[in-house]
Amino acid sequence: MFSRFLADAIIVVHLAFIVFAVAGAALLMIRRVPRWLAVIHLACAVWASYVMFSGRICPLTPLENHLRQLSGEAGYEGSFIERYLLGVIYPEGLTRDVQVALGLGVALLNAIIYTVVLTRKKTGEPPR
Repeated sequence: MFSRFLADAIIVVHLAFIVFAVAGAALLMIRRVPRWLAVIHLACAVWASYVMFSGRICPLTPLENHLRQLSGEAGYEGSFIERYLLGVIYPEGLTRDVQVALGLGVALLNAIIYTVVLTRKKTGEPPR
């Protein structure tokens, strides 16, 4: 039973990581957010992009599967995105081209946000 709880918790952590990697730079536009968060976010965004570009599976997926199997449930094939998000975002399978596009999208979105944040810092404009 505890293994199933941990597997479910990993799903939540996994989803939160994905959201943070994709859009975490937007947090830097909030006034009271510490700037050191940018270092953590950049590391997460680089890791997420690496996983997408390389076609690898995030280590959280096998961990979740292992915990599910310990609790007597069946694991699943493929990645977290394929299992939980792909059906919602992309109705057909996650192809290599889609994976690369997702990685590029993450990199581009964050480059735009960081450009805005750094431009505001140089001009002395207060964050919003």
